[in-house]
Amino acid sequence: MKILQMGPYPPPWGGVQTNLVAIRRYLLDRGIPCPVVNLTRYRREEKDGIYYPSSALGVIRLLLSLDYDVIHLHVGGDLTLRHAGVMLLCAAIPGKKTLFTFHSGGYPSSEAGKRAQPRSIRGFALRRLDGLIAVNQELVDLFRRFGVPAKRIRMIVPYAVETPPDEVRLPETLDAFYRSHSPLLVTVSGLEPEYDLPLQIEAIGCLRQRFPEIGLAILGGGSQETQIRQLIDSKPYRDHILLCGDIAHEMTLRAIQQANLFLRTTLYDGDSISVREALHLGTPVIATDNGMRPQGVHLFPISDQAALCRTVETLLREPVKRHQQAPAGAENLDAVYRFYADLAKRGAV
Repeated sequence: MKILQMGPYPPPWGGVQTNLVAIRRYLLDRGIPCPVVNLTRYRREEKDGIYYPSSALGVIRLLLSLDYDVIHLHVGGDLTLRHAGVMLLCAAIPGKKTLFTFHSGGYPSSEAGKRAQPRSIRGFALRRLDGLIAVNQELVDLFRRFGVPAKRIRMIVPYAVETPPDEVRLPETLDAFYRSHSPLLVTVSGLEPEYDLPLQIEAIGCLRQRFPEIGLAILGGGSQETQIRQLIDSKPYRDHILLCGDIAHEMTLRAIQQANLFLRTTLYDGDSISVREALHLGTPVIATDNGMRPQGVHLFPISDQAALCRTVETLLREPVKRHQQAPAGAENLDAVYRFYADLAKRGAV
């Protein structure tokens, strides 16, 4: 059995990329070939079975020339007509099976998601696939509204967490920030509107009244980097907030591990991999209540700055303790592997 992964490959790191890399590492460790076709604008040197086509024609050439049995397509955020086109292209490759994972916390409740119906281009494309992975129950329901038979859908939470190796150290600038601030809060997210980062930035101003040396490290990049940086620079406490950009994944894990608290503020969200990583590493997590957070997360209402500040203060006043590490989630990779095997052996499910 040989598996072709298609989707965003790091850098930058995000939840979809983390899931794809974890699956690929799982397969390679078992001697299963697993080339990757990157479907983002980011380009790197093609090596170690990672390909960076620059056009749709390049994608088609790879689909026709690479050796594989199952295509696993990963999509995050929105479900566009372009994505539907990629699905139809993959489904048209003779003798291959196509599996699709949709990573999205917001699409099912969006206007487009509410209009989902079988008689649509998206519905037609989804029904052409041999298997679909939903990362939460909302996406199971979405696929059913598009007319996908229930027997083709499996719900598999998309995470498998690793502890960073002992030799991993923080980048110099981030390490200096950590050493000069206490307590230390960290968040890992895209610099996009749905992550409600202004809420965290404003909260630091309130929290400094009780914790004058508090610091907030924001890890990740995105389209709103300029706006977020300008907002930080406008604050008198700007030296207490560090906008780090994208850093290597193992360094991100180390930053989470060494922080006092992990923050996840969102306007909408799915089952966040970074939340699972923080829980696994024993770092207390405060997150917006989206109705699907794992056990052990401290919740507060969407965009409620006062509630966020109260929750942070409560946790920081408690005796410092590291929580027992949560499970790493390897069973989720096992479930994906079984789905591959079913597709490869029995055909469409």
